[in-house]
Amino acid sequence: AGKAFRKFLPLFDRVLVERCAAETVTKGGIMIPEKAQGKVLQATVVAVGSGSRGKDGEIHPVSVKVGEKVLLPEYGGTKIVLEDKDYYLFRDGDILGKYLD
Repeated sequence: AGKAFRKFLPLFDRVLVERCAAETVTKGGIMIPEKAQGKVLQATVVAVGSGSRGKDGEIHPVSVKVGEKVLLPEYGGTKIVLEDKDYYLFRDGDILGKYLD
């Protein structure tokens, strides 16, 4: 994954994320078929842009950092394939929240 991000860096307030894998087994051990699995809304940030430029001309930094877990909206984002892996590009303002450890 490290090589892919040397070739691609998000611009402005864009955030590149990798969605977490969907759960295939319930806590009780029951297998969930693919059609019944919901869309995964949790992701890990893998790269961030420098930030957006405000009306005052100053750069406002992105609110998330590489490695943080975030909550994504159900729809949106731009799918990007880097080295045969799927990543999604979101604006910083589209990310709903981040998980705290």
